[in-house]
Order: sequence, then C-alpha cells, then structure tokens
Amino acid sequence: MNLRTLRAFVEVVRQGSFSQAAEMVSLTQSSVSKAVKTLEEELGTPLFSRIGHKSELTAAGEIAYRRALVLLAERSDLVAEINDLLGLKRGVLRIGLPPVGSGELFAAMFAVYRQRYPQIEIELIEHGSKKLGECLQAGEVDVAALLVPVEGEFEYQDVRVEPLMVVLPSSHPLAGRNSVDFSDLSDSPFILFEAGFALNRIILSACERRGVSPKVSVRSAQIDFIVDLVGAGLGVAFLPRMLAYKHLHAGIALIALDEPQTDWHIALTWRRNAHLPPAARAWLDLAREMGNVPVPY
Repeated sequence: MNLRTLRAFVEVVRQGSFSQAAEMVSLTQSSVSKAVKTLEEELGTPLFSRIGHKSELTAAGEIAYRRALVLLAERSDLVAEINDLLGLKRGVLRIGLPPVGSGELFAAMFAVYRQRYPQIEIELIEHGSKKLGECLQAGEVDVAALLVPVEGEFEYQDVRVEPLMVVLPSSHPLAGRNSVDFSDLSDSPFILFEAGFALNRIILSACERRGVSPKVSVRSAQIDFIVDLVGAGLGVAFLPRMLAYKHLHAGIALIALDEPQTDWHIALTWRRNAHLPPAARAWLDLAREMGNVPVPY
C-alpha cells in the first residue's frame, strides 16, 4: 500500500468515475483501475460494488476511504512541516535595521542565528525608520526594527526601551545638572541625525509640546561624528542611554532628559496579516528568547 494508490482510490470515490479520477491524478484509466485492484488485493476485500457502469463503495470501501483521507492529510501536514524546516535551511531572512543602535541590539542575535541556521541567506538593508517603514510596507523586507509608535498597518514585538540622554560639551553651563528639559536647552544649538531618522521626530515633537523652537546647527548619520561635534562645542545632541554611555569620553557630559514621551522604544515590526517566511519567524522567536539584556553603566 502506498500513498499514490490511496490517492487514486480517493479520487475515484470523489469523482465517481475512473476516467475522471485518472485526469485528476495524471494517470491513465487503466493505471487507476490497477491501483484500486491492488488496494483491494492488499486489503483482501472488494472496495466497490459494480452495478453496470456504476460503482458504489462497499462497507469495507467506506472504511478504506475514511482512513485514506486521514493518511493523505497526514502526508500533507508532513510535507508542510518539512517545507518549513527546509525553509529554515535554505531560506532568506530579509531584514531592515536602522544605523542607530543596531550593533548593540542585534549583533549578538546575528551570531546565534547564524550558528543555528548556517544555510540561511541574510539580506540586510540599513535606513532611518521612515525609509525602513516604506520598505516594509512595500514588501522589500519581511521584518524591520522601527521606533514605536510605528505608522502603517504593522504588528510588532518590543525589543528595548531606553530613555534619552543629553550629550553636552563638558564645559557647558548645564553639565553639572542631574537632568534638564528642553526649556533649559532652548539657547543651545542642536546636533540632530539626518532627515528620515525617527529619533528626530521624537525630539522635535517634544520641543513643540514644550514651546521650544530649536536651532539645528548640524545633521549627521554617524553617532561618532555627532559626539565629536558635541565635544568640539558645536551644540548638544541626544542619544539613547545605552549608546550615550558607550560613547562617553572626557570631552562630553551626559545628563538625563526630563521630558515625557521621549523614550527610545525600538521594536521588530512586520506587516499585519502578511505571511512571514520561516526565516523571519525564527528571527522573531530568537529575539523573544534572548530578551532585553540590560547594559551596565
């Protein structure tokens, strides 16, 4: 007994005809008749009662048909599971990450992911959150790390929430304070990221709520350069706490930003109701498994 024989038998029952069943399983009518006869011989009993040109299931045929459906369904489930497994062996992880904070958050994850799924091809693109959101919406990536709140029909799972720190020159008059708000910084030039970085939106929206119109002196996409510009006295900048402490040196001071709704909240995001490939699901599972590991300060 094999699955092709069972499939031929099931199609004869469904179609009510050996000739139509042959078309469904891409066999000749004689091959379908032979398959049914072979099954009857293996079971030791007729499966059809043939009355003229019409065939009806016997009691044994009813049992065989019911059991054949179960076996074929199990075969389908088996193929689906194997395809998912093979997807993790040969699939592609299409992921979008922002330049800010991705190394600290995801480098260790990539190492574990590569160890577990060495055959997976990783397609990585890097943009600011606005551009990443557009890439995700267009289906160019399956998962993207975006700042919350995200715009669009997306689902997400949290990765990390960090307060913002103000990065000031060590000679700044406010450098000795424990915390500041945007009113305190209204006379200081701002050094921001380039357009398209969602962190700018968080900062500028908070300034608007505070009634502050900041003067932007410089924009850059490079954290190291921004911090060096602060140290050179060109203005103040804003970084998530974990990144601010990583770049702390003698020429700058770090102060907590005392402003509501300014946390750097990053999440892994995907399109709502979209099919997530096995490689992307495995990435999300790994992110949940590894969790949010605190950074010591």
